[in-house]
Amino acid sequence: MDDTSDLIQQRIRKLGALREKGIDPYPNDFLVTHTSKDLHETFGSLPDEELKSMGETFSLAGRIMGIRDFGKASFIHLQDRKGRIQAYLQRDIVGNEAFQFFKAFDIGDIIGIEGKIFRTKTRELTLQVQNFRLLVKTLRPLPEKWHGLTDIEARYRQRYLDLIVNPKVKEIFLTRIKVIQKIRDFFTKRDFIEVETPMLHPIPGGATAKPFKTHHNALDMELYMRVAPELFLKRLVIGGLERIFEINRCFRNEGVSTQHNPEFTMLEFYQSYATYEEMMKMTEELFCSMVKEIYGGLRFTYQGKELDFTPPWKRIPFKESLLEYGRVDPTVLREPSKAVELAENLSLELKKGTPHGRVLAELFKEMVEPHLLQPTFVILYPTEISPLSRRNGEDPEVVDRFELFIAGREIANGFSELNDPLDQRERFVQQLKEKGEEADASLILDEDFLRSIEFGMPPTAGEGIGIDRLVMLLTDAPSIREVIFFPLLRMEK
Repeated sequence: MDDTSDLIQQRIRKLGALREKGIDPYPNDFLVTHTSKDLHETFGSLPDEELKSMGETFSLAGRIMGIRDFGKASFIHLQDRKGRIQAYLQRDIVGNEAFQFFKAFDIGDIIGIEGKIFRTKTRELTLQVQNFRLLVKTLRPLPEKWHGLTDIEARYRQRYLDLIVNPKVKEIFLTRIKVIQKIRDFFTKRDFIEVETPMLHPIPGGATAKPFKTHHNALDMELYMRVAPELFLKRLVIGGLERIFEINRCFRNEGVSTQHNPEFTMLEFYQSYATYEEMMKMTEELFCSMVKEIYGGLRFTYQGKELDFTPPWKRIPFKESLLEYGRVDPTVLREPSKAVELAENLSLELKKGTPHGRVLAELFKEMVEPHLLQPTFVILYPTEISPLSRRNGEDPEVVDRFELFIAGREIANGFSELNDPLDQRERFVQQLKEKGEEADASLILDEDFLRSIEFGMPPTAGEGIGIDRLVMLLTDAPSIREVIFFPLLRMEK
């Protein structure tokens, strides 16, 4: 909106008039005693006679979301942090001078009101205003109430406005906050401790992803924004912190889509003397507890499709999933050339010399993932694409790893951790060889991490869960941008 628009200039004139009368349009001494929710919950079901007999007054503050002027009286809808409540201003009660002062208020202004509770003829709980104060004079008008803020990009850029005029948006973020608190409670009750690890890494690691790069002037060194906290968390496990979790921000210099934001939130946790089997069980318990709390049961609808979280969830080996969902010929699983041929027929982009396991992973994304609607653990991934996972005891070509898929997208990734220092070094070296000429300065061996596991890491299992994608599921959000307060967007022109 243009700063010189007539509406803004009109409000600026009102602001000047207030100051000329010696009225502070931005005071900070109004005492709030109750919220709209307090009044609705406490008095909403009381009989009219009981409300009339009450002498108690209540002080609330919030934003004016609607005004209905009836000449000598006005109804307003006041919105605070807990919801909305109706208020009634009568000239005969507040006085003529104060009532005329109120006539200068606009939708969007923030006010403080004090009064008694009653119920109107239409049965709506209402505050009979006895006193009021202007707390904030706004200069920009809210979007028209019958249109709201519907432009998607404007909603993301002006999230503050989105939260004001779209109640459902606020509910999404309140659910997100509840989910994160539930996670903390879940792990704390299981004797896990919450830790913090660095966001600035001298060597990026813990995930195969392109990092953001920066420079520290005082130390004159290149640093990388964290792509995953895994290697630092494992150092803490080695140090004796056997049950830990971190709710962390990660950064990956990659694409933007409905499922990807360059900055995102992840839960990562580790438990010594546990296996990936126990991680799967714990994941079922965590997710089911949250679904029950939000929906009251284990079934709900996401984007028009019913999801059933009733445990136990399906478990299927990675290669079997290609046979069951992808309908691939079994030779594709055994012969690298057949896998490459199929990938090329599907127009998948492959670099020359791509290992067989990585080719299968690309086929999996294309042919299997979209079919995994219900909660499904895909287990026993190829060792070639799992450099930090423990080899399976019966088949060293696969690892004790799972990924959880719901609604056709990956939600979690966990495994029994590789704690053999020689095997770990060999796999890191192999990673560098595969990168070949593409290897840059960031792709170097993390010698400190390798040194740390040489001191001995106990048998451990760990897991990472994408918080944003989980919240998308639990709030029926079609895009990751709906569940991040301020998603990354191009600069406005």
